[in-house]
Amino acid sequence: MNRMNFIACLLLILVGFQLSSKPKPEKGKLFIIGGGERTDELINRLIIEANLREKGYIIILPMASEEPDSAVIWSAGQFTRNGVTRIVGFNLPAGKPVPQSKIDSLENAALIYISGGDQLRFMKTITGTPIFTAIHKAYQNGSVIAGTSAGAAVMSSKMITGNERRYPEYHETFRHIESENIEFDNGLGLLKDAVIDQHFVFRSRQNRLLTAIIENPDLPGIGIDESTAILVVGNKAEVVGESQVLVFRNKKNSRNISGIKLGARNLKIDIYLPGEKFRIKN
Repeated sequence: MNRMNFIACLLLILVGFQLSSKPKPEKGKLFIIGGGERTDELINRLIIEANLREKGYIIILPMASEEPDSAVIWSAGQFTRNGVTRIVGFNLPAGKPVPQSKIDSLENAALIYISGGDQLRFMKTITGTPIFTAIHKAYQNGSVIAGTSAGAAVMSSKMITGNERRYPEYHETFRHIESENIEFDNGLGLLKDAVIDQHFVFRSRQNRLLTAIIENPDLPGIGIDESTAILVVGNKAEVVGESQVLVFRNKKNSRNISGIKLGARNLKIDIYLPGEKFRIKN
């Protein structure tokens, strides 16, 4: 083999290695609901995306809720009312072993639906367990992963907990835009390139999301209103439901500070209406 042929072969091997080492694109979809009432229109779109009228089943994970049994009953009732009956609820308490049969069922579900409640409670239950891995495997295999309210917050890698570090008393919305105030924890990481906030317009949560993007300028902030969802396929999102989705971006990495008060310039805000689409990372 002469020198040129050797170099050409080496380049082909390197290119092949790079292609094989790239992470495989996810095959599934995310259906992230901002909380509030889930209308029949919203649930029917979710049923269609998961192809549940043809085959498959739903698993409801209610561990974010203080009343998980009620969360399963309420969530299942919405799907049953819209013609889908292959539904099971898995309340999987923290610290208890999970039967392999349930893990297998999770991995093969057409739809995994995460209820509302407390996102920290949900993540503490599943982090480091086969449940976490099974949700990711289901998504990689083409399942739809859906969640509402707290079940929406857990979708991102960097998860807003709802707590303020400077003000221990809980409020539904932040009253300040201040440094080192917003609390994050680890979410499921199914949505790696954005931060999710929910009940957004109804509860006026713009201060919280503005704080998030000023202190994390590499991540767009997506605020989803009640009775509204985003359907995420790859890097594209579609607004589904009745209200708006706001996307905040800090493309110029702007951050000013006076004492603990945060400032920024040239932030970008888009307000999307039902049926409109946008790129999450651009």
